[in-house]
Amino acid sequence: MDDHEHLDSEIAGHYATVSEERRLGTWNLERVRTWELLGRYLPSPPTVVLDVGGAAGVYALPLAAQGYEVHLVDPVALHVRQALRASARQPAAPLAGATVGDARRLEWPDDSVDAVLLLGPLYHLTDRGDRLRALAEARRVLRPGGIVVAAAISRFASTLDGLLRGHLDEPGFEAIVEGDLRDGQHRNPAGRPEWFTTAYFHLPEELGPEVTEAGLRLEAVLAVEGPAWMLPDIEQRLADPDPRERVLAAIRRVETEPSLLGASAHLLAVAAADGAPEGAR
Repeated sequence: MDDHEHLDSEIAGHYATVSEERRLGTWNLERVRTWELLGRYLPSPPTVVLDVGGAAGVYALPLAAQGYEVHLVDPVALHVRQALRASARQPAAPLAGATVGDARRLEWPDDSVDAVLLLGPLYHLTDRGDRLRALAEARRVLRPGGIVVAAAISRFASTLDGLLRGHLDEPGFEAIVEGDLRDGQHRNPAGRPEWFTTAYFHLPEELGPEVTEAGLRLEAVLAVEGPAWMLPDIEQRLADPDPRERVLAAIRRVETEPSLLGASAHLLAVAAADGAPEGAR
């Protein structure tokens, strides 16, 4: 199946050249904190996890190694092939499956999984209706009491990244920032991989209402990195156990503080399926 049936061509092109595994290196703060939050909110194994938009298996493969039955779905065929190859390298705990698919149209029956991860689809679905469809699909396939963990990118991420990395000094980036702040629609006409690709950047107060409108019970909207991702030596701090714990503890203390949510590059919504949402069946 062609990637473009599921994904904007610019997004598909971006992921054909940018490795999520390399980007989310071992001591990448997004990866470390997301892993910490999954450990906090996912039901204990052995349970069925559907990793939608799971790319090459950055989270799916370690979850499988912990004893979860993990099924990965991604719109990029390259990612699925990479995930299957990596799964073959851990034969004692492989993925239960990996397929090309669309977050808005999951090929899974109702009430069939215990947790759904949406750690990418919401920010690549630039239309609100599409995001609601993806969240409603997650709700549909969840068993009662199941958990959805959904990631979003902060509306202010490009402003902060531009200040931190000097992108605001480069022609074209300021226009990208202005567009992001105006309506959340992130575009990268220059095609520079470090400036990301077509996406929607959420205001912190938008994410929860989208989740609840899809029929889920919101448990929390959390800052993933908090303001700590702007530390220039963050990876070095994370590589050392004591500084790592100090950084993570600092983020935990403010992870739900409304006035600081926008300072985090990524947000994470955690929600539960309690009964059937009205009109979803």
